[in-house]
Amino acid sequence: MSYKVAIASNDGVNVNEHFGRAEKFLIYEIHEDETYELLETRKANASCVGDGNNGNQRNKVIKLIFDVQVVLVANVGPGAIDDLINNDIKPYATSFTIENALNELIKIDNG
Repeated sequence: MSYKVAIASNDGVNVNEHFGRAEKFLIYEIHEDETYELLETRKANASCVGDGNNGNQRNKVIKLIFDVQVVLVANVGPGAIDDLINNDIKPYATSFTIENALNELIKIDNG
């Protein structure tokens, strides 16, 4: 079964953005044959602003990526983790390149 992954990246090469600071998410689809493709880029307003705890803005970001099953980020706070999981989105923190992160995710899912 194919599924979608949102990746927080500011350079399009590495998973290098904190969930709350991400201004865009690259949306990939992982196919049943273990290949993947970039579908689109979705622009977001950073949800970690001011005191760092803006639940309303975070909910807007989660709605932006509502159709993905996984989000790959450099870091993610505990409140965002809870909100993502409550919306059936699995958060993973990594510092890999996008290619390596997607390949590792495929291994985990098929492991």
